[in-house]
Amino acid sequence: MKKAFQSFLISTGLFTLIVSVTWGQTQGKDVRFIKHHLWDEFYTEGATVGDVNKDGKIDIIAGARWFEAPDWKAHDIWKHKKFDYTKGYSDSFLNYAMDVNEDGWVDLICFDFPGREVYWYENPAGVESLWKRSLIDSIASNESPMMVDVDGDGKKDLVFGNEKLGQMAWFSASVKAKKVSWKRTAISEPNAKGVGLFSHGLGWGDINGDGIKDVMIRGGWWEAPKDMKASPWKFHEADLGEACAQMIAYDFDSDGDNDVASSSAHAYGLWWYEQTFDKDKKSIFITHTIDSTFSESHSLVLQDVNNDGLLDLITGKRFFAHQGGGPGGSEPAVLFWFELLKDGKHKPVWVRHLIDDTSGVGIQFVTEDMNKDGLLDIIIGNKNGVFYFEQQAPAK
Repeated sequence: MKKAFQSFLISTGLFTLIVSVTWGQTQGKDVRFIKHHLWDEFYTEGATVGDVNKDGKIDIIAGARWFEAPDWKAHDIWKHKKFDYTKGYSDSFLNYAMDVNEDGWVDLICFDFPGREVYWYENPAGVESLWKRSLIDSIASNESPMMVDVDGDGKKDLVFGNEKLGQMAWFSASVKAKKVSWKRTAISEPNAKGVGLFSHGLGWGDINGDGIKDVMIRGGWWEAPKDMKASPWKFHEADLGEACAQMIAYDFDSDGDNDVASSSAHAYGLWWYEQTFDKDKKSIFITHTIDSTFSESHSLVLQDVNNDGLLDLITGKRFFAHQGGGPGGSEPAVLFWFELLKDGKHKPVWVRHLIDDTSGVGIQFVTEDMNKDGLLDIIIGNKNGVFYFEQQAPAK
């Protein structure tokens, strides 16, 4: 059955673009969210989701607490502290949900302040109690550690740096006789660049088109070997921009190779880097600025917000990233999504849509269809509290 298309004009602020959309998708201007402010204390800068109590509903996990759907009743994971965002930071920077011990119950992986520990918290399997904490590693140095399936075995792994070793590595969990162990496999050689304390910029994606996803930092990328147990990985130097948060690989210009997107952690800028090649077929990246009007976009997600088949960028301002002292530190805590469209030559054109201006982002956030209505929602934990942005069906 052939798809039906509708052509229309859209103003980008710089010029007018003719685009075509599939019937049934939501036009960017019609995307709306309702903000649910679940908690207004600062105790985490990360959040994730999962069915914690196995009732078929997706719950929100945000640092020391999880919020039970659909009424968002708060439960303690550990005894939380209330932090003062004008003076310091929390003990929960990034959160990932994963059934670590393979018992059928979703657990929490929590990264503390950069340079400190990363732990996993065991779901008490339906019992109302605090969660048991176990150490994964004592040092996680860079600011945007990842949870991705490095070796393709269907189970997520962790990727982060260690400033004492000067080394990037990936960690995989295994379970034997109900005991969890973590194996560390080096990605880089010791004393590598881009893995020191507070290093900004880390991503995962297939840069060289061999079908295996690589690990990126601002100064280049480590080429993943066919044998994932091998180390170190070969490093390719490249200029992938300024200090940033998550780095995302995607073919933004539809030319058959992956480009990279990133956002400024502590200054102004949201960019995509167009991958091209020199005469020796070495990758080089051309910088394209998407937006430079708001600062401290310390977390970035790529998802299809309006169901048009093109992946969009979601980011915003990390509220009081450095106690309000950084560039634009006192400006509104905005949350945006950047709609990806294509011009007549398949080049990306971005249309910015404001979601909210009194929330912002943290170090990491997630998107999920929370209520299973086919619409993407956004879940955030930051110095403003815990938020659930529920996307609304467009008016008919």
